[in-house]
Amino acid sequence: MSTETEARPQDAPERPGAIDAVPVRHPGRWVAIAVIAVLVAMLVHLLVTNKAFDWSFVFEAMNQQPVINGFLKGTLLVTALSMIVGVGGGVVLAVMRLSDNPILSGVAWVFTWFFRSIPRYILLFTMGTLGILFPQGIQFGIPFDWKIIDWLGMSGDWRFFSLDANQVFTGIVAGVIGLGLSEAAYMAEIARAGILSVDRGQAEAAEALGMSNGKVMRRVVLPQAMRVIVPPTGNETIAMLKDTSLLLAVPVIGELFYQLQSIGSTFYKTFPIAVAATLFYLAATSVLMVGQYFLERHFGRGFGTGKAPRAARPAGAGGA
Repeated sequence: MSTETEARPQDAPERPGAIDAVPVRHPGRWVAIAVIAVLVAMLVHLLVTNKAFDWSFVFEAMNQQPVINGFLKGTLLVTALSMIVGVGGGVVLAVMRLSDNPILSGVAWVFTWFFRSIPRYILLFTMGTLGILFPQGIQFGIPFDWKIIDWLGMSGDWRFFSLDANQVFTGIVAGVIGLGLSEAAYMAEIARAGILSVDRGQAEAAEALGMSNGKVMRRVVLPQAMRVIVPPTGNETIAMLKDTSLLLAVPVIGELFYQLQSIGSTFYKTFPIAVAATLFYLAATSVLMVGQYFLERHFGRGFGTGKAPRAARPAGAGGA
């Protein structure tokens, strides 16, 4: 009898041999890959050989200085300013919605309801016509001063300064105001969802340490809520960049799509202009998507973003 046989009890089961596993066949995958490869080849052939694209005209139109300025100012700048207005206003509205004060909560709800109900194109078109409501300009001073002065038997007015409404509600300023207010309504719901995702015990613990409500919101609640707020905010930023093409409703002359359309109308080149605009938006949104990825990874640290630990191997399993 061998030494191995003596060391193993007579009633111990024999260890099974290695399993010769056969990988599962997936013929459908290869069929799908073949179909996709054929479609990609057809698309590349269409892009290269179809003269309707007129790539030389596309790149020439993209390199025009008014188009580049429209992309920098009318697209990127308006996107950044509108998101600043939208994010800031959205956080304030979210805090108001969660307030115990019914007036603040009701005002925030009405604002959100109104601006979420109006299409952005119609909102921008309306914004461009608001100058008719203020023929004497937007005046700042004591409210109802003319009534008070009339009651007191005085003359004059108590206005500090005024703004030309036709300048405020036209151009880039009107676009930023319209898009920013619309975005604030959406960001209010995003921020409210992020704030509600933070456990109430976090705020209660901070309040027990003597922090004020504002400090609790800034230093405890909002930093933790960013994990929930950042992904939809990134999507809203990308959507805002694309919605800058709606500035035609104001209208904003110094905007990318407006300038491209002007070139297309001059040379009767409609489709190549659409291709040029598509390339601009593809490049810009791709950069924003990369930035969104890194922001999500930063604010998502410690929330299950790492690899799951491997399960412990049972003692004696597979060992001698």
